[in-house]
Amino acid sequence: MRILVIGAYGLVGGYVTARLLGEGHEVVGLGRETSVARRRFPKARWVDADLRDMNADRWAALLGSIDAVVNCAGALQDSPRDDLRGVHVRAVTELARACEQHGVRRFVHISAVGVERGEGRFQYTKHEAEAALRATNLDWIILRPGLVLAPAAYGGSALLRGLSAFPFAIPAIRPDAIVQVISVDDVALAVVRALVVPTARFTCDLVSAERTSLGDILRAFRSWLGLPDARVIAAPTWVAAAVAMVADGLAWLGWRSPMRTAAMRQLAGGVTGDSDAANSRLSLSPRGLVETLSSWPSGVQERWFAHLYFLKPTMLATLAAFWAVSGVVGFASHDRAAGLLTGAGIPAGLADAFVVGGSILDLSLAFLVSIRATAPLALRAMIVVTAGYLSAASVWVPDLWADPMGPLVKSVPAAVLALVSLAVMDER
Repeated sequence: MRILVIGAYGLVGGYVTARLLGEGHEVVGLGRETSVARRRFPKARWVDADLRDMNADRWAALLGSIDAVVNCAGALQDSPRDDLRGVHVRAVTELARACEQHGVRRFVHISAVGVERGEGRFQYTKHEAEAALRATNLDWIILRPGLVLAPAAYGGSALLRGLSAFPFAIPAIRPDAIVQVISVDDVALAVVRALVVPTARFTCDLVSAERTSLGDILRAFRSWLGLPDARVIAAPTWVAAAVAMVADGLAWLGWRSPMRTAAMRQLAGGVTGDSDAANSRLSLSPRGLVETLSSWPSGVQERWFAHLYFLKPTMLATLAAFWAVSGVVGFASHDRAAGLLTGAGIPAGLADAFVVGGSILDLSLAFLVSIRATAPLALRAMIVVTAGYLSAASVWVPDLWADPMGPLVKSVPAAVLALVSLAVMDER
């Protein structure tokens, strides 16, 4: 079959794509930024498109030789990069309409368990998309995974690693919340079977039969990482609210944290579904937590990631603060800084320009590193600017290397921190 996979390089979509290719199907993958996906899956054909811009006519141009559609696309919360109604509702509605018009009957849609409860905009729009599909005459199948566990670290799967690796104790929001997990491999297998199952037009939860607390999941991840056991500590409600508020704000700067309000609300309410549905509908018995983790032996790279998970935002925040303070101090100590330069023989006008320009540059880098889209550029610029500062100071005011306060020496670790931050900037 030739299958159009929407969101084909995401956490679920990537494993679905790999499974379909392994089964001998042709995959046409669609996503917003496919450059990395093209290298990861060279056997698939890739289409760059933003779901927010797609209508029935644009979908129709892609459906000419397509036998079935699998929709793995989704977003957690509205932000400049994500539009829940556009991705979850309009795109699905327009795609389904185009499928009806061009005879593409089978439509497998990845939703989420519990969306019928409509406790937030994520669940409401997901449920609305399901209703739009049910109103069509397509052979639709809606799959509702629980908490998806995957070898790849992204979103909630990455957060679980980071929390489980905390030193001394594991902090958790509602550690007693009941969660039913599902292996991403089982989700991919469910998609493959849904594409060929004779009977369609049904909704199916994808969850293991085990009902596990969030605290036990975190301890299982810690054990999987090879770390000694630790006690799970329930974080106060006000801490959860504060963290979610900060994460929501950072989302408007492009940072897609799994600790935003929508995710917190889902976990707090539990993630549960009908564990018998997958077996009765798709002859699939989803694996439980321990069996799933045991099938993916962890290595040092998993421990590195887990330990670095919360250090990454800490490094970026530290760099933003460092360069912001540097810029403010430059303005506040303008006369002293300019005096050092004029004392080294630099004309007063040029010295003044260097101090003011340097302060503006420092503040600009602090601002740019705070925005996801410009952070990599800002990190590279920090390294280059630091090298420029040190080179210029070595020529004009070399005595600063011997200053007991170490103004030049202290710049070197900041540049190294920017280099390390740049190395861990990839989201997936």
